[in-house]
Amino acid sequence: MMAHLSGLLGIDARYVVYPLIAVIAAGILRFGLLRTLRRKAAQTATTLDDHVIRYLESLVTPLLTVAVLYYVAHLVPVPWTTTRYIHKGLGVAAILIAAVLTAKLITVLLADIGARRENWRRFLQPLATLAKILLGLIVVALSINTLGLNVSGEGARLVRIVGILVGAYILLRIIGLAALHLERLVEGTESGVLSEAQRRARTLGKIINSIGYVLVIGVSAMLILDQFGINIMPIITGAGIAGLAVGFGAQNLVRDVISGFFLILEDQIRVGDVARINGTGGAVEAIRLRTTILRDMDGTVHIFPNGEIKAVSNLTKDYAYYVVDLGIAYKENVDEVMEVLRGIGAELAEDPEYRPYILEPLEVLGVDDFGDSQVTLKLRIKTLPLKQWAVGRELRRRIKNGFDGRGIEIPFPHLSVYWGEASRPLEASVKKQEP
Repeated sequence: MMAHLSGLLGIDARYVVYPLIAVIAAGILRFGLLRTLRRKAAQTATTLDDHVIRYLESLVTPLLTVAVLYYVAHLVPVPWTTTRYIHKGLGVAAILIAAVLTAKLITVLLADIGARRENWRRFLQPLATLAKILLGLIVVALSINTLGLNVSGEGARLVRIVGILVGAYILLRIIGLAALHLERLVEGTESGVLSEAQRRARTLGKIINSIGYVLVIGVSAMLILDQFGINIMPIITGAGIAGLAVGFGAQNLVRDVISGFFLILEDQIRVGDVARINGTGGAVEAIRLRTTILRDMDGTVHIFPNGEIKAVSNLTKDYAYYVVDLGIAYKENVDEVMEVLRGIGAELAEDPEYRPYILEPLEVLGVDDFGDSQVTLKLRIKTLPLKQWAVGRELRRRIKNGFDGRGIEIPFPHLSVYWGEASRPLEASVKKQEP
């Protein structure tokens, strides 16, 4: 059929049919499918689909023009070699057009996301840069393939070196993004002072960046040396032996540093918390990569290597409870005493001095134990971290005064003193027994 049509037209029918098919397909895409998609996109709240549709619309006309020119080039009375070069140039032009429009779409999409999610803005610019670099590499690879260039010898070596450098740059940016994301997560878990969260986050970010930079730059340097014909196996072997020796010699230090990294990352404790580490309690004064420092109530400073920390109990994580085991006499009415305690708790919660520290009303949990001389009630109150002791002391004071005013007895130990009879002298006892 194509041969018959060519005979009728007097030219190769492909140069007429293929452009006509391209025009028809473009018309269907632009005025049929895209119009339908545009109507559906107008019904959605997001603008992302609008950007994608505009991208497709802007892509249709230039690519259609390139397709038509590709086949029209056969009609130009020039040698076949010239036509082939025209075809290659048009192919590269199509690649560049698609790449430019795609880069523009990426920029618009990331800007739209940044406008809707303000906390993501710090990550979007590096992402846009990485996306454009990857797009550039794809364009170069496709262009070389389209032009049919035979890259060999020094040219191939140069291309590989450039690829290594670009890959290293991309990896370093990805590591930087990961460090930024980790810093954001660590700052988000901090409920205390922001400066302390930023300090911890920056510490972790610097560690990740340093490790990533050393690894990426080291590997890239060895790969580039390999491109110049330098045998890198002795370097790798020497580095492995040196690393093994350092690892054996500093295994405790490495263990402490790794443990400290995860101690900071997991936000187990932070500076200012009151915690128990390996059974020793105190305020956390510093958290370093190698050591954690506590100061107890006596002012004694305890220094723990992070690798030797087996158990951590944080007494001020997010919130705290102050628990009271309160004894009352058996003669008291338990229900009435519990109502009195609830009233005392309500009064404490309304006190302007303590109200900001109390998160929930006093909980009177009920009878907890029957002792030898008392009934034990258990109660607790939820407070902000580090405020449980101040609130608890005030609660105890109010309970004592309240019970005294209502005549409720708090049992206490009684000691009975017995004055025994005086012993008789030994001589008088002996005389009395003589006949």
